[in-house]
Amino acid sequence: MLNMTGRLLVLPIAAMLLFAGCKKDNIGVPLTNVDININVNLPEYADLAVTGGWVYLTGGSLGLIVYRNSPDQFTAMDRHCTYQPENLCKVYVDESQVIARDTICCGSAFLLLDGSVTQGPAALGLKRYNTTFNGTTLHIFN
Repeated sequence: MLNMTGRLLVLPIAAMLLFAGCKKDNIGVPLTNVDININVNLPEYADLAVTGGWVYLTGGSLGLIVYRNSPDQFTAMDRHCTYQPENLCKVYVDESQVIARDTICCGSAFLLLDGSVTQGPAALGLKRYNTTFNGTTLHIFN
């Protein structure tokens, strides 16, 4: 039978062994602080003037795609492909102007409307950021 000192030593050693066996996998797109304001009336954002328009922005993990869903609603998504994110694959809007895809690195495609997967192997949609719009300024944040 273990004395009190022996029990006190066994507990920390058992805890270290238990946690040493646990490996935290890097699952998903890295957390990145995003806090961006853009005036959608400026010439560089002219493509956002109409519903269905989109632009690339600097920010997030590998850049952002901002898509205008309606006159007062926008979707902002990270360009970092969610399939094997450690490979740092970046999606690009294709010729359809409704799909963002990467055919070389992650082999997946995503709908610009909401970032959902349209073609695998990705199982998770693009990482989305919060947006608010006051009629002039679009705020993108997490």
